[in-house]
Amino acid sequence: MDLEVLEFDIGLGGGGSSGRDGDDDANIGLDIDEDMADSPAPSLLASNSSGGGFRNGSGEIYLPEGDLLDLEPYEGMEFESEEAAKAFYNSYARRVGFSTRVSSSRRSRRDGAIIQRQFVCAKEGFRNLNEKRTKDREIKRPRTITRVGCKASLSVKVQDSGKWVVSGFVREHNHELVPPDQVHCLRSHRQISGPAKTLIDTLQGAGMGPRRIMSALIKEYGGISKVGFTEVDCRNYMRNNRQRSLEGDIQLLLDYLRQMQAENPNLFFAVQGDEDQALTSNVFWADPKSRMNYTYFGDTVTFDTTYRSNRYRLPFAPFTGVNHHGQPVLFGCAFLINESEASFVWLFKTWLMAMSGRPPVSITTDHDAVIRSAIMQVFPETRHRFCKWHIFKKCQEKLSHVFLKHPTFEADFHKCVNLPELIEEFESCWLSLVDRYELRDHEWLQMIYNDRRHWIPVYLRDTFFAEMSITQRSDGMNSYFDGFVNASTNLNQFFKLYEKALESRNEKEVKADYYTMNTSPALKTPSPMEKQASELYTRKLFMRFQEELVGTLTFMASKSDDDDDTIRYQVAKFGEDHKSYYVKFNVLEMKAACSCQMFEFSGILCRHILTVFRVTNVLTLPSHYILKRWTKNARSSVILEERSSDVYTNYLESHTVRYNTLRHEAFKLVDEGSKSLDACNVAIDALQQAAKRVALATKNDGRTTLVNGRIRGDSSHDANWANNLNHKIPKQPLSEDDIDKKIRELTNELEFASRKCEVYRSNLLSVLKDIEDHKLQLSIRVQNIKISMKDGL
Repeated sequence: MDLEVLEFDIGLGGGGSSGRDGDDDANIGLDIDEDMADSPAPSLLASNSSGGGFRNGSGEIYLPEGDLLDLEPYEGMEFESEEAAKAFYNSYARRVGFSTRVSSSRRSRRDGAIIQRQFVCAKEGFRNLNEKRTKDREIKRPRTITRVGCKASLSVKVQDSGKWVVSGFVREHNHELVPPDQVHCLRSHRQISGPAKTLIDTLQGAGMGPRRIMSALIKEYGGISKVGFTEVDCRNYMRNNRQRSLEGDIQLLLDYLRQMQAENPNLFFAVQGDEDQALTSNVFWADPKSRMNYTYFGDTVTFDTTYRSNRYRLPFAPFTGVNHHGQPVLFGCAFLINESEASFVWLFKTWLMAMSGRPPVSITTDHDAVIRSAIMQVFPETRHRFCKWHIFKKCQEKLSHVFLKHPTFEADFHKCVNLPELIEEFESCWLSLVDRYELRDHEWLQMIYNDRRHWIPVYLRDTFFAEMSITQRSDGMNSYFDGFVNASTNLNQFFKLYEKALESRNEKEVKADYYTMNTSPALKTPSPMEKQASELYTRKLFMRFQEELVGTLTFMASKSDDDDDTIRYQVAKFGEDHKSYYVKFNVLEMKAACSCQMFEFSGILCRHILTVFRVTNVLTLPSHYILKRWTKNARSSVILEERSSDVYTNYLESHTVRYNTLRHEAFKLVDEGSKSLDACNVAIDALQQAAKRVALATKNDGRTTLVNGRIRGDSSHDANWANNLNHKIPKQPLSEDDIDKKIRELTNELEFASRKCEVYRSNLLSVLKDIEDHKLQLSIRVQNIKISMKDGL
């Protein structure tokens, strides 16, 4: 008799449907304890066999000719193997409209081999509500109930001949069966075919996500029912595919790092856990330049986890910072396989060890509770900030319905977050916002409000984050690898892109150094402070400072309070007193603090403090307001105060201090003297006497006029002065003229020694500057040689 071949699509769900995806279709295929998805699916071929039997030679099953699609199990039906019986029952279930699973088995007492097996409807029995299994753990998302006690089943047992025979068959179900257009949703009938896997692999390699891939498959096959599996299966297959790929990627990464370390022993890298688990563990590495970068610019750090998101699907996370040109610099990289809290704790501790154990002042990360918990454990003193723009991006997703309904919501939300300069102002604005758009009970919005101290700018201005402005609209993570890594990048490609990114970033810094050192910016004011800043700051930082300095021309400062050494000023634009800033200025210490807290946040003085400096005759920047990390010599070992010690600058600073000190004391005398007529006469007399002494001091060029704070020549104090001097000169008493002559000689010698010392210091600083310039020129030459060599190749 001729044989007719019939192919049965009996996918049992093994192709990517293991596990469940929490985001999609959580109700599909949740009973997986003994599902037929655990078994391979042999291909079925139908043919005639003596006695109506079935055999499974090399995965083939022969069925008799006839209406094969209507074939129904019956007692006495024989199969060559247990797998053949299971496959036949599952193909029958697909035609009828239910899912199957393995229920029970019976083993031989003689050799333990399985001699009887029962296949049942997936809705057989009831859920096991064993309290011992659940009392110690909280089930956050319980599965839906799918078992309803269905009795439909097929029982088979092995014969002495080795064949399997149907010993029992129950046809009836106690539930409705699934129509043909929904059968592909049943777990035991979901499988990803070979061609579908190939297409998924291709699209996944191109960076497409599971949702877009399923859309392409549905279009390719002509409908979801013809695809043969669901988006959950596609997602799980892709995840398992990535996991298998990552194991190979980890080995590539380790080989790459070992090669790098062989070339440079100062490279630091570490693997979490034992070496036996290296292929499924997290890896961290930092090259010598990254570690050196941290010594100069490690005050603020960004831990960028963008790449492990669906945007890139590369479990890669760099530690970055900001250099003196405002450019991103690298502090190390991590490759993340396990993203548990313990793993992040290990990663942060390992990174801190590589950075010589010095924690940063501040750190910025994505809004992630696990990362936040790890940072609290490893960096308890570091200020932690969530990336504001990641939250804005999430807001567009969580509040998409509000964005569509209210076109003005996005602008109002941004204003509420960015513009308030007082905490009270933000709180009032937030309440008004949620009430206006009826969002007071929105769960996600309430959650980010509870975390407001970690991302709202007004709560963070007292901490340094190395940003140019507290009102800028781009304080998101400035990723070091943007433009190099994209959605289709795999780890094998990443090595080349990683090295290319390092080279490109280094070249940009060299160019910025060259531009800063070899060109001079155009000054916009005659202020000595602007000239001083142009000689100290890098070009980008100077431009930012210049913007603030020029901005002072539109501001006015008026004294609002005077408390001993500290004066409080109200600073506002002309005609805008309703929007004022408050600056506290300590005259003696030359220290100021503004309510806007720009210096604390960015390291650059705001226009409000600079306005106060202008009206109080502070002509140059005090050294404690010039952060070395923003200067041209941020990477050098030259101390900033030495670099700014030319004679003119010192004169200006000392003159400014003397002027402000005298004026402060004079104002105090005027305030006290004006309280009564007697006090006024005493004050006038004191000022006249002081004027005579000042004139005498000026005439003598400030030499030998003060001894213990008194003017020599005041007869009431000459005796005490001479006695003090005699104690210090154990020779014969000298005449007054001899003493004057001796003091003048010593004073001249001291001034001459001071001038020589100043010359030596100037020469030394000049040499150091030449060395720094020479190093920079050599670095530029090396870069040019490298570029020319590449062009030649």
